[in-house]
Amino acid sequence: MNLTVERIETPDWLELDSYPDRTVFQTSAWLDFVSEAQGAAPVILRIGNEDETVGYFTGLIIRKYGVRILGSPFPGWTTSYQGFNLKDDSYIEKAIPAVMRFAFAEMKCAHVELMDRRMSCEQADRLGLEYRWFTNFLIDMSMSEHELFASLKGSVRTSIRKAEKSGVVVEAADDDAFAEEYYAQLTEVFAKQSLVPTYGINRVKSLIKHLLPTGNLLLVRARTAEGESAATAIYPAFNGTMYFWGGASWRKHQILQPNEAVHWFAMKYWKERGMTACDMGGGGEYKRKYGGVEFQVPWMRKSKNPMFAMLRSTAQKAQSMKQRIGGKLKGRS
Repeated sequence: MNLTVERIETPDWLELDSYPDRTVFQTSAWLDFVSEAQGAAPVILRIGNEDETVGYFTGLIIRKYGVRILGSPFPGWTTSYQGFNLKDDSYIEKAIPAVMRFAFAEMKCAHVELMDRRMSCEQADRLGLEYRWFTNFLIDMSMSEHELFASLKGSVRTSIRKAEKSGVVVEAADDDAFAEEYYAQLTEVFAKQSLVPTYGINRVKSLIKHLLPTGNLLLVRARTAEGESAATAIYPAFNGTMYFWGGASWRKHQILQPNEAVHWFAMKYWKERGMTACDMGGGGEYKRKYGGVEFQVPWMRKSKNPMFAMLRSTAQKAQSMKQRIGGKLKGRS
């Protein structure tokens, strides 16, 4: 079976969004967000088997290190699973090399990276692809609210009750001040580790601008009994799954346990709107306490020239060092 690949210049977003494996990171609004934040060009590819359309591929092209890169997604985009929407999962191992060949030959890309939830390391190995693990937690929210609360670790339930008794009020937000508020708290969180955030405030503003009008984004704020902001968090959602994009809080208010209260509010909010799963947006031991199941997905990559792979690795190390140095300099100032 030889699959065909062609680029779609005017996508039918209603058809694309009808696929049951569609994620919020593949929607038109999210692609507009990444396009603005990264200076990237969205790419929708049709995957065919003879005259039949068997699915689509979603990604974006950027120019980095002097070459064209197809990311689906690319590290640093604060974007999770993109990859494919397929009528049958059995096509995945044929679709990946077909798209990579098309990217190298037709779109003149030097490097491709992609992450698709259905892929396993065994499949990536069979395709001869390099990859790194993306570790995550997934929470089943299909149970009743009472059962969902009981599934949280005891420490989380205690924190939620403490926040409520302390007068903490959690609410959905849609005001213009939210981005600045969230980013100021995030900066303090990173400063505690002598680091600086991995993205700027304009990233947050762009996300809100493109996603909030769609109804697929929840901004959450926790206030103290005196009305001060204590914590904030951002949760996109689509097609049955909510995602934890980012959260932060002021150190001086952490004794009130606002972070746990914020997350519980978001879970209840999206559950009432039909979401049956909560994707925690990556690893981290603190996420384990919310009762999710840990899993790993291979974040795959392939370069047309092996030298580029070395360049990419060196650039990633340099970026990590830049973040640490920036944090130390900010701490001294």
